[in-house]
Amino acid sequence: MPNPYREIFRAPGSVAFSAAGFIARLPFSMVTLGIVTMLSQTRGEYWLAGAVAATFALANAVMAPQISRLVDRHGQSRVLIPATLATLVAFAGLLLATRLQAPAWMLFLFAALAGMEPSMMAMVRARWTEIYRDTPQLRTAFAFESVVDEMVFMVGPVIAIGLSVVWFPEAGPLAAAILLAVGMALFVAQRSTEPPVHAPETSGSDSVIRLLPVQIIALLMVALGTIFGTAEVTAVAFAEAQGNKAAASLVLAAYAAGSFVTGLVFGALRVRLPLSCQLLFAIGLAAATTLPLLIASSLWMLGFVLFIAGASISPTVIVAMALVERHVPASKLTEGITWVMTGMGIGMAAGSAASGWLIDVYGARSGFYVSVAGGFTALAIAALGFRALAEMPAGRREGAPA
Repeated sequence: MPNPYREIFRAPGSVAFSAAGFIARLPFSMVTLGIVTMLSQTRGEYWLAGAVAATFALANAVMAPQISRLVDRHGQSRVLIPATLATLVAFAGLLLATRLQAPAWMLFLFAALAGMEPSMMAMVRARWTEIYRDTPQLRTAFAFESVVDEMVFMVGPVIAIGLSVVWFPEAGPLAAAILLAVGMALFVAQRSTEPPVHAPETSGSDSVIRLLPVQIIALLMVALGTIFGTAEVTAVAFAEAQGNKAAASLVLAAYAAGSFVTGLVFGALRVRLPLSCQLLFAIGLAAATTLPLLIASSLWMLGFVLFIAGASISPTVIVAMALVERHVPASKLTEGITWVMTGMGIGMAAGSAASGWLIDVYGARSGFYVSVAGGFTALAIAALGFRALAEMPAGRREGAPA
């Protein structure tokens, strides 16, 4: 039986840009926790550390789609190089402000400017789309990148926290800046696989967020992101309540492992079901698997339930990306993918904040009520927007695999 993952890497240059993309996107999973660890050690105030980290996340949610929009207009290399340089300067300012005990407003300023970091998840997927547009291999490529995303979010935080604790407080964010510089240089150097700038289509200069399918998928990702953000905070609180806080890392690893395994399997399948139906089924699974979280009574049980819950993550992201590729003009694909990833980031931040408040007031397990609310909100959005997602966009031939 042929290996579908081996097949997608037969394309010239695919191994190089995917590997470079892995290095360049590692920093995104390191920065937020790296800032929290750095500032909590140097300033001793968790509210300040959390607020500065949230400033970076929110600034990136606003600026990353605009940078991706420029990429669609002018090309990856012409935009990514100056955007990355500006981000590195902002990171340097944040590290110096921390080291020199500068006023708090400078921390917020540099954190906001660092939000110019480009969305490498979108850049890599745009290259795969250019190679395998309208072929079954694109689904496998998106599945592979979803698995890589899981690896990034498993490895990145460990590196950031470990370096800041073992070496010096600024070590985690500093490592993120170095990885961003190296990874981006390697990625931009792969000019043979850089997507060409497509001629603007009839949609003109409007942002793709004006398209109803993109709005639906972005809102879905916000709702689903609350589940992911809640899991991280609540698992730590639950483990601490059980008297074994260190075990939270193993519980969250089980969550990521569930997504990792299903992503590999799902990407190798050739599912005939329409994409809109696949998305509805995946979100239904995500909503259903939040309910057992409310009755988890031990760390072992929580780890098992989170492993099952993680099974819905990769399929949902894979199908969502395929739907974006289907509904967004080729000339604006990078921006469309970025809005999806931005929605997830916003949801994760909101889920972390909401579950943290519930835990402080009502106890560790109460945080999972946010997961339930996010899951069934996503299911309602998918059901209400089903017809818009199922419609074949004008100009797309009927039956073409996305």
